Amino acid sequence: MSLNSRIPEGPLDKKWQNHKNNIKLVNPANKRNIDVIVVGTGLAGASAAASLAEMGYNVKSFCFQDSPRRAHSIAAQGGINAAKNYQNDGDSVYRLFYDTVKGGDYRSREANVYRLAEVSTNIIDQCVAQGVPFARDYGGLLDNRSFGGVQVSRTFYAKGQTGQQLLLGAYSALSRQISKGKVKLYNRHEMMEVVKVDGKARGIIAKNLVTGEIERHGGHAVVLASGGYGNVFFLSTNAMGSNGSAAWKAHRKGAHFANPCYTQIHPTCIPVSGDYQSKLTLMSESLRNDGRIWVPKKKEDAEAVRKGTLKPTEIAEENRDYYLERRYPSFGNLVPRDVASRAAKERCDAGFGVNKTGEAVFLDFSSAIERYGNEEANVQGIDNPSKAKIKDLGEKVVEAKYGNLFQMYEKITGDNPYYTPMKIYPAVHYTMGGIWVDYNLMTSVPGLYAAGEANFSDHGANRLGASALMQGLADGYFVLPYTIGDYLADDIRTGAIDTNTKEFEEAEKEVKERIDKLINNNGKYSVDQFHKRLGKIMWNKCGMARNAEGLKEAIKEIRELREEFWKDVKVPGKADQYNPELDKAGRVADFLELGELMCVDALNREESAGGHFREEYQTEEGEAKRDDDNYRYVAAWEYTGEPSEAKLHKEELIFDNIELKTRSYK
Repeated sequence: MSLNSRIPEGPLDKKWQNHKNNIKLVNPANKRNIDVIVVGTGLAGASAAASLAEMGYNVKSFCFQDSPRRAHSIAAQGGINAAKNYQNDGDSVYRLFYDTVKGGDYRSREANVYRLAEVSTNIIDQCVAQGVPFARDYGGLLDNRSFGGVQVSRTFYAKGQTGQQLLLGAYSALSRQISKGKVKLYNRHEMMEVVKVDGKARGIIAKNLVTGEIERHGGHAVVLASGGYGNVFFLSTNAMGSNGSAAWKAHRKGAHFANPCYTQIHPTCIPVSGDYQSKLTLMSESLRNDGRIWVPKKKEDAEAVRKGTLKPTEIAEENRDYYLERRYPSFGNLVPRDVASRAAKERCDAGFGVNKTGEAVFLDFSSAIERYGNEEANVQGIDNPSKAKIKDLGEKVVEAKYGNLFQMYEKITGDNPYYTPMKIYPAVHYTMGGIWVDYNLMTSVPGLYAAGEANFSDHGANRLGASALMQGLADGYFVLPYTIGDYLADDIRTGAIDTNTKEFEEAEKEVKERIDKLINNNGKYSVDQFHKRLGKIMWNKCGMARNAEGLKEAIKEIRELREEFWKDVKVPGKADQYNPELDKAGRVADFLELGELMCVDALNREESAGGHFREEYQTEEGEAKRDDDNYRYVAAWEYTGEPSEAKLHKEELIFDNIELKTRSYK
């Protein structure tokens, strides 16, 4: 069965403008009578709530954190893409569009990606106006750096804390609307269910996480901006509270879930240190601008490094394998994330890993420090500077660009990356899959929208670095505020949504029954034990590499684990009080279903594309091998009761403006 993506007619570069020109509008007086619920306060949610309120709608904003500023967008480090071409290096809207489609291994919609590239330039102007302190060059102009998968510098940044600064900008806009009374903020509230009335999303059931109270909230439309589901793997770079429950609840109520197997493995993370670790820490991809990735050429050197009898700084240059530069000369260390991750895994699997577990490679800044030191010496007119002086000058330049990241690394590992190379290894980071949406960002449930990482729309099978922040703000500031009016224009006579109806009553009853089942289950094992076991199944059999046999095993094991969870999980405390263990149990219960669907999707997709790497489908050189004849589609799954019995709907991907060809970064 096919899906209607509602892509506008006309030339690619005119679709969005023509669509805006012809879309239905809601006049200002009528907007005052319409309520919109926004779940999530990250970049997509905060920008959407602020924009919709600024336009005149009444907005209810929900976040499970104690403040919107705690949303996980704050953790993004490296930057945000925009086709401004400030570096005069050949960038353009089309180039950003092309790089994004190619980076996603030709598994995204042309129309959505072009719109994203088109509005990207507006995002920077918006954020500068909000006071976001982007880095600037010597002349005071906004600076840019490069990210993986591109050959231009289009990434705007604020040291290594770009997400934090952008979120503070969106939060300031949101706070203004809260103070005006146009946004009502519900912090420490978690969405437990979507409520449908006559087939349309008309509200949510929310839980007050402090008191345990279950609440009904009505709205003419519901926007999910609740982030991704990377924590299904237990160990990921996501905050421990990040979860996929809002999206999964929407899926159970009829929203198709698209491409769940597309998971991004980030190549530059601090490696796993032990079985009792609760999360992983990201080292920004921006470090690959100046850091060079390598392993020893000789296995005996790698073994000596692992034993601690040889320091990396003692390995001569000619005995180092800069494997990304060797394999991909055109892009070098700035290949896309999926390519860099698999290359690191290949070297470690071959026995060249450099930490005790053998699962780490080096990220080395010595060359950059020397290069910058020489440049600074020239600028300062220092003739024949000593090596110590060059190192000192170079370290100051690197500190100005990446200082907080270096500090974070040293605090976690105890190693000073100015003197010894960082150790990194791939880890789960972002999910390209998510709730299926059409061009207007509406799901398959009328009135239910999804924005940012919660939807599937813009990244295909692999996300290029610095594009998550771009998509979140594009959706919230510049797409959803236009497109939601097309739906709400038919609701101006609906009146306030009554929550005293059988639909709200039944949804609330379902929520309470599920909570009672968890709290009254007299099991033996903690929630975390089940989550860890699920994470190991997912990482080992649906992680960086997958195969049919492993996926079939994973599906069987997850089913058994889910059955065991509902029989043996132990949730302490009570339901009508602050109980984070109960909240966690509900999220893990959803992960136990979502994880199975991810494996089903991965088993169905008999090709390799981007972050989905099936070992049976690879080139002789170990690269991803797509099957465009049979799998050039979005896999959108309809819930039927059991994840393994989900119904597949296919949205064919049409490429009229880009030639389909094998990705090459050589």
